[in-house]
Amino acid sequence: MIELTSAQMNQWIIEFLWPFVRVLAFVAAAPIFRHSSMPRMIQIGVAAMLSFTMVPDLPPMPAIPVISWAGGWLIIQQVLIGVALGFVVRLVFAAIQMSANIIGFQMGLSFASVFTPDSGGTTMVLARFFDLIAMMLFLALNGHLYMLEVLRDTFILLPIGATSLNANAWQTVALWGSMIFSAGLLLALPLVTSLLIVNMAMGILNRAAPQLTIFSIGFPMTLLFGVVLLTFLLPEMGGIFEGLFKQGLDMMSELSTQLGQPPAPS
Repeated sequence: MIELTSAQMNQWIIEFLWPFVRVLAFVAAAPIFRHSSMPRMIQIGVAAMLSFTMVPDLPPMPAIPVISWAGGWLIIQQVLIGVALGFVVRLVFAAIQMSANIIGFQMGLSFASVFTPDSGGTTMVLARFFDLIAMMLFLALNGHLYMLEVLRDTFILLPIGATSLNANAWQTVALWGSMIFSAGLLLALPLVTSLLIVNMAMGILNRAAPQLTIFSIGFPMTLLFGVVLLTFLLPEMGGIFEGLFKQGLDMMSELSTQLGQPPAPS
């Protein structure tokens, strides 16, 4: 007859709980894994499944009671790690959406918006289109698998309860946010510059021949040029998005290393 003691049950719960909290926070913040169309229970189930697959290869968990001040702080620490790792990759998708919003505004598509459950509000159609392309390309490049690999390695670089987090790593996350949004602006710059030249030509034509009523033909011409330029730009988007994904995944790995490093002496 198999007998289970309360100590054994408590140990099993601890072995699963600490990794589950970090994985659940990562799933809640990372792209691809978190989507508004996915029910919350499914997201929790995905996090539980990933935790079950990772637990056998993880170092021993600390014997810290869950209901204690130390256990509460350990939960907060795991949430911070998981959210930070998912957030740096989500910034890449946010930068892609920002570039699409800039392009759509310059093309005159700011009025063309749809309600998206992801953001809880309206989003430009072009931004939604770019986001879908980015997600499909990310899956095709196995970016989600690399994210899971980095997440698993964090349990080696950042053992649960064995180290304190390096506060300087949060500054790195803030700097990464500014860098990735500047990359999104540079992504939209070629098309925005071309459309600006088209608008300048329309303005000069309006001054030269006011009877042409440029205001009535300016919008369809700008939209037409924007669609043509976007058609030529889309084949190059794959390589650009791939470079952004690589930077985001490398940053995720670098952040996990920085969080485990001791702070520099002042």
